[in-house]
Order: sequence, then C-alpha cells, then structure tokens
Amino acid sequence: MRELQRYLQELIDRVVYLQDIKGENWEGSVYLLEDLKQLKEKFFQIPEKECHHLLESYETRLKILEDRAARELTPYEIVKITRNPQRFTLLDILENVYDSYTELGGEGDINVDPAVICARAMISRRVGDKIYLHQVIVIGHEKGHGEEFRNGGSAKPWGNEKALRYMRVAETEGIPIHFYIFTPGAYPIEDYPGAAQQIARNLYFMSKLRVPTVAFISEGGSGGAEAIGLADIRLMASRGYYSVISPEGAAAIEGKVKEGERPPRELVEFCARQLKITAEDNLRLGTIDRIVPEPPLGARRNDYQFFKRLRYEMIRATDEVILRTKSLKAFRSYALRRKKEEENPPEDFDIHVRWDLSEVEIEKLLDLRSKKYRQMSRHVLGLTKCSFRNYVEKTQDVGLRLYHDFRYGVLKQSQKIIQRVMEDLSGEGAAFLRQLTEPLKTAYDLLSTRPKRPKARVLPVEEGLVDLPELYVSPLALEDRTVTCPNADTRGCPDIWVPDLYGEFCGVCPNCGYHFPLEYQWYLSNIFDAKSIKEFNENIASGNPLGFKGYDKKLALAKKKTGRNSAIITFQARIGGISLIVAMLIADFRQGTVGVAEGEKFIQACDRARITKRPFLAFVHTTGGIRIHEGTLGVIQMPRCTMAVREYIDAGGLYLVVYDNNSYAGPVASFLGCSPYQFAIRSTRIGFAGPRVIRETTGEDIPPDYHSAENALRRGHIQGIWDRRELRKKLYEALLTMGGKNLYYK
Repeated sequence: MRELQRYLQELIDRVVYLQDIKGENWEGSVYLLEDLKQLKEKFFQIPEKECHHLLESYETRLKILEDRAARELTPYEIVKITRNPQRFTLLDILENVYDSYTELGGEGDINVDPAVICARAMISRRVGDKIYLHQVIVIGHEKGHGEEFRNGGSAKPWGNEKALRYMRVAETEGIPIHFYIFTPGAYPIEDYPGAAQQIARNLYFMSKLRVPTVAFISEGGSGGAEAIGLADIRLMASRGYYSVISPEGAAAIEGKVKEGERPPRELVEFCARQLKITAEDNLRLGTIDRIVPEPPLGARRNDYQFFKRLRYEMIRATDEVILRTKSLKAFRSYALRRKKEEENPPEDFDIHVRWDLSEVEIEKLLDLRSKKYRQMSRHVLGLTKCSFRNYVEKTQDVGLRLYHDFRYGVLKQSQKIIQRVMEDLSGEGAAFLRQLTEPLKTAYDLLSTRPKRPKARVLPVEEGLVDLPELYVSPLALEDRTVTCPNADTRGCPDIWVPDLYGEFCGVCPNCGYHFPLEYQWYLSNIFDAKSIKEFNENIASGNPLGFKGYDKKLALAKKKTGRNSAIITFQARIGGISLIVAMLIADFRQGTVGVAEGEKFIQACDRARITKRPFLAFVHTTGGIRIHEGTLGVIQMPRCTMAVREYIDAGGLYLVVYDNNSYAGPVASFLGCSPYQFAIRSTRIGFAGPRVIRETTGEDIPPDYHSAENALRRGHIQGIWDRRELRKKLYEALLTMGGKNLYYK
C-alpha cells in the first residue's frame, strides 16, 4: 500500500504542476484533481487491486492532458515551467550529474550568498573497461525549492564576487568551469562591490579566462545571467528561457503600468512572444550553441533520465572546446560522431579527452572565444555578407594596422631607444665635464655680478588647450525667463536667468554647482577642438531584428527626430591637439539604450582606437540600459563589447568613461563599468536599476540620493566627480597623465 500511496501523491503533484503552468481551470484538470483528492481521503477503505486500477485510469487521463498541454505551450508558460518549485536546481544537478562535489565558500544559509553556489566537483566517463575522472569547478545560481534565503537565484554583488574568486582558482589550477544559470536577474543593490560594477568585473575577467568554459541556461535573466554567462559553448534547456527582461517587466514598460499594479495577462503573454525567449528562438538568433532536450513539460528534480542526458552534454561540450584548440580535423570527427548519438546518448564514450591545455592551445582558446562573440548578432546588420565594400573596408583596416604598427610600433620605439641612449651618454658626459669645469665656474660666479637665470617655467594644463572650439549656444538659452535651482530650499540658490544659465554658466548653478541637463550637441561643440570631429560608421542603423510589433514606428520616429540611425555616435576628434576615438551614447535616441547597432559601432570604435593607438573615450550622455525590443540580441552586446574593451586595454590603450545624467543597467554592468578610469559629471545618477525596480524587487524604499555621483564615488564605483565647466580641462589632463607608453603621443 505504501507504493500505491507514493503513486497517488505523484499523480497529485503532476496535476498541480500542470495547473501551475496552464491555469487552475484548464481543461479537465480541476475535476481530475478532485477525483484524486477524494481517492486520497478514502484510500484505506478501497481494496488494493481496485485502488491500483483507479490510479492507472487517472494516469491515462492525466497523460492525455499533459500531451495536449505540451503541444500548446506558449512562451510565457515556458517561463512558468522554469519558475516552478518542482523544477530541478543546481544542487539537484550536483547530486545527480557529478560523481562528487565539495561546496566552496560556505553551505546553505551561512553561505556568503546562498543564491550563488561554487563547488569543486568530479565528473567521470567510461571508455571500455576504464573509468576516467575529470576535475571541474562548478559555478551557478541556486533557486532552491522554496527556501527564502536563496533569494530565488538572484545574486547579490558579493555572490558574483565569490563566483569571480573561484574562476581565478580554476584558472590557477588549469581546470574547466561549468556554469549553470538559474536566475530571474541580479539583485539590484549598489552596496559594495555594486551590482553593475561586479557584473562588469566578471565579464572583463571571463573574456580572457584561460580555461575551457561551458554554460547551461535554464532561466537566464539579463545582466544577472551574463555575470556567469560568457562561455566557449552555451547550452540551453529546451524548456528554459533566456531574455533581456522578464515578460512582466516588459509588459509594465510597454503598457506604462503604474507602480504597484500588475500588467494584464494578455500583455504579458504578448511580450513573452515578442521577446523571443525560448530555446528555439535563441538557437535561431545565434545567442546559444545547442539545446539540451527535456521532457515535454520540462524536467523536474527527480527526472533522472534528464540528468543522464545533461551529464553527457556537459562532457561532450567540454571535449569540443578542448578539441577545437588542438586539431580542427579531430574536432570535426568528434562532432560528426556526436551528431549520431544525439537521439540516444550512449552509456560509454568512445575516447578519452584530456581536459588540460598547453600555452599554445590556451592562446587559440582565447582567440576562438573572441571570434565567437564578435560574430554574435552581426548577421542582423547584414555586415557578414560578402561584398566589394566589405572587401575594401577590410583592406583599409589591414593597411591602417600596418601603417600605425610601423609608425608608432617600429619607428617611434626605435626613436625612443636612440633618444634614451643619447640621454644616458650625454648624462655621463656632462658628469665628466662637470668635474673639470666646476672649479672654474665657482670662481667665475664669485667674481661676476650677473644675476642668476630663472628656471624654465612649466606650462599649466590650460595653456596646452590650444585651438579652442567656438562657443556653442544651447537652444535652451533662447528663452527670456528665470529658473529655480532644485537646491534652492536647502542651499539658498537665487533664481537664474536662462540665457546666463545655458550660456556662460554651462548649465551649472553658480551658487551650489547643481548641473542642469544639457543636450549632447553642447558637448560636441564645447569639449573637442574646433572642426576636429570626424564621424564614422554613421550608416550602421538600429533595426527591429525580432519583428517586435509596433517597434518599427517608434524606431522611425526616433530616427526622424534625431536625424541619426542609432543611439551612439562614434567619431575621431582632438582635445588640445591630442587625437582620440570617442563613442557617445545620446539620450535623444531611445534614451541611449543599446542594441545590436550600438554594440557593433562601439566595438568598431574600440578596434579603431587599438589599431591607431589612440585613447578611447566612452561618453555617456545618458543610457537607459539594453534595448528590450531586441531581446537577447541586445543582451549579448554586454559580453561582446566587454571583450573588445579587454583587448584594447591589453594592447596598452587608455580607456576613459565619463557619465552624465542617468546611466543605468546593462552598459554600466559591462563595457562601461569595467573601465579602470570612470568619472561622473556632478548631478549624474549611476546604478544598476532604477528606484521602482529596486522597490519591487527588494520590497524596500531607497533614499533620494541612492544613485548620486557622490555615493558612487564613496562606494568606489567611480574615480572622481567632474564639474561640467572644467570637463575639457579634466579630459586633457587625463590624456596627458593616464595610460601607458603604447599611445601614439607617448
């Protein structure tokens, strides 16, 4: 009877699970559940044989319902599958996929962040009569099965910091890393080390992680997923989802839903479809490499057949990463063999692949990773098509690289060596002559009445700022009225006449220093040398790669309003005669949000700065994060752009980031936040998520100055706060005093 009791409870759990996904009143599930509950109440009053017969008939009814539900699954119902308490978690994987493991950094609720688990694990393969053990570091999110301390898999900043710490351990020991992504998103708080900044650090490190990495996605929520998502191979569960934002969050934005209100179910369903969040969607978009099959309604914590399949996929994926670095022929042979095994994974493996790499193979691993992410999402821009123009551009890039390598890498270095030798020789010669002439010079000085020559004067920074631009007058300055400073009540600021405020005051209150917002054209005209701006890649345009309904009109309106094709302007300019490359995110175009076009333009600007040995400035007039209408094609710009930044900095470049107005979310949590030199204009607001998202996620209100530049400086997220009136001077000073010797002018 005990077996029948378990059988009955299993059927009840399956019906409840089905209702969680499809709704309580879906089809005949409500009647089936009532019948099962009645049977449970009368269980001991029914003969065993009759009970068994009833349970079999109920299971037949249930199987029909499950098959129908699986055929009619919507994207939002797949989201509900990943959120269900019965779904497998990382601890279930550690118990069933790996042979043994040791959790690192604490266990359970006494972990430094229970939402992130790091473990040293062993996974084995059988080849013939032999068993081979592999060591790996496992890093992932743990949602738990209802434990509140797990925080639903939302990593806090120190959880991602712990993940980074054990990535370093894996790199030191030379063992692969298996990442498991089970998160609705990162926990949006700015407490040190900061949600956005820590994700940026993780991405920066992962871009050049010197060990093979494989990521498996069950629930991938935006920046929280990317914190451990940059991997050589990315697998995804067939009933998982990977998205730029939750369907509910997208619905709240699209429907302009007031805080505290729930968006309509129809709008949530619509956004889930439009965002293209399923495994099939992401495979088609190229943001993942392979799908791991699950049962039709998703795998649960006791689905041992699925764990067997996942074990096979993780070993195979790691093998593939290794073999790509060794021999293309061996990899192709291995991949062909794997294709034949996809339907029914074997118990044994044909060959044993050692999971260690030589120095040469590590360099190839890094090169392949870079190429992989640089190609992601480019297909939607049409840049991968072969054409005469692309051929000419590639030829120009090669010529540019050869020219600058020769001019600044060979000639200038040779010049520096000769100059250093001459200085050493002249120094030694001067010391020898000084010994001979010093007595004569002393005697002459005693007899002479000639005054001493003054020392050479060092020019201040301001005197180096030649070729000042013409003063730009903001259209805001044309109104004949006064405005009140927001700090008037606390700082006693008098009302300011608008022509003065937006003219000679540069949009800054002369009393308290509060910075009023200014249009991006003001910076173009007042920061850079006159007539020095030369824009490039302006033809790369934002599009609607997901076919998001209604977005084409919004995009056309933004292009017509601004006269620009995207939210980023990339150009070459000069400050005080020093040439630099600039990428400027502007508020006027969709609030400076980043999509595929913006990411590609940023990467190409980064590459141009690296090739020409110019400093690279990212000026953030405003950014609202990743553009939700481009889904994971937008999210993937986080690792793509960070990888370009890492390669530029590794080549000896100077990367400066200056924030203005509102700077939030994905860009700050990746290619902006990873810069060693980050500064903010006074009155800037910097953070990972806005006040509303923080309130809805944490249930706590935040103080008005939570995202202020002063607090960002106090937390160590930026290195300084600059006054807009001194921005040109500060940038010029930074160009002179920061960066290594690889810059063309050093």
